[in-house]
Amino acid sequence: QVQFVESGGGLVQPGGSLRLSCTASGRSFSIAVMGWYRQAPGERRELVAAITTGGSTNYADSVKGRFTISRDNAQNTVYLQMNSLKPEDTAVYYCNVRTTFGLVYWGQGTQVTVSS
Repeated sequence: QVQFVESGGGLVQPGGSLRLSCTASGRSFSIAVMGWYRQAPGERRELVAAITTGGSTNYADSVKGRFTISRDNAQNTVYLQMNSLKPEDTAVYYCNVRTTFGLVYWGQGTQVTVSS
């Protein structure tokens, strides 16, 4: 089993910034990919950004140029720096981990609200 500690969500005005962090821990596992997904009310969960152990990244088109994903492999921690936030970025953001064996785990989610 994998445990998650997520932090950094909250309320921010349009144009503002937030930084999410997520640390994964477990008895014995090797992580291949860490990422962030989000789900707005009534919408499907969607990929925001992901990063491999080697540092390769993938972003949703809607966040390119505004969000930056980074990772501390030694600490099994992934970060999401979110700048120039828009109301349409409002959602619950979920940390996601895929192990080298292909198992997928989800964090509990953290709310991000962008509103004036």
